[in-house]
Amino acid sequence: MVNTVDFITPPVDDPYWFGQISAANSISDVYSMGGKPVTALNLVMFPSRHLDMGYLKEILRGGHDKVQEAGACLVGGHSVDDEEPKYGLCVNGVVHPDRIITNAGARPGDALILTKPIGSGVLFNAVRSGKFPYPELEREVLPSIAALNGPAMEAALRFELHACTDLTGFGILGHLLEMAQGADARIRVRYRELPFYPGALEMYRKGETTGSNRPNRAMVARCELDMRCALNGAEEELLYDPQTSGGLLLALPASQADELLAELHAGGVKAARLIGEVVSGAVGIEVV
Repeated sequence: MVNTVDFITPPVDDPYWFGQISAANSISDVYSMGGKPVTALNLVMFPSRHLDMGYLKEILRGGHDKVQEAGACLVGGHSVDDEEPKYGLCVNGVVHPDRIITNAGARPGDALILTKPIGSGVLFNAVRSGKFPYPELEREVLPSIAALNGPAMEAALRFELHACTDLTGFGILGHLLEMAQGADARIRVRYRELPFYPGALEMYRKGETTGSNRPNRAMVARCELDMRCALNGAEEELLYDPQTSGGLLLALPASQADELLAELHAGGVKAARLIGEVVSGAVGIEVV
């Protein structure tokens, strides 16, 4: 059995999108371990005296639909009154004990594949501040954020997958650092191969940021970070952008990477990219 729990505040005002995104975010932890979600429990915090209960109904409908899409059963939950809405899931899944995937098994010679774009954190904040139009976010970004990581992991498990993690609040460099530490190796990431959501770079250029960028930068600064490519400030900030329901970061033998990429693209995971590799050396990250 694998068990996980997660909940978030609303990244967008639309309650149905909020429910879908939060559920996909919660379920992703089971997928990242190679597991299959089986049951889920709702975790609800809601200001019932300040918001219409119809808002809550739509949050729960979004979560229910995403749990069903994952092939799991929503079997109950718990709610409390709170000052602001929060929603998530406790997810229970199964995985063969010999096939549990962690973020610590990458090996020198592995290729690294990322399955979703980066930049959701700054875009959510930019919508709130009026710098980015919500209709564009809904059209170009939210479907990817709310997408389950199940199809990507199902494809990856057909290969010699050594390590996996799902991108969340630490940003791409934070999660690469965890993978490098787990492998006791060095990770080389090719900046120009990283997929970014449309508009994310522009928002950093306009001065938008998130509350997580600075602590994420401080966390990565404690390791050996070798910036070998010339990036401006906005381009660099994208490396620390916190993700909600981010993609999977997959490590597998380089000889299998192209075939996995082809399967991911054929299976609808169109944003998947080969972004770097694991190399021998002192624990750290090279951005080239």
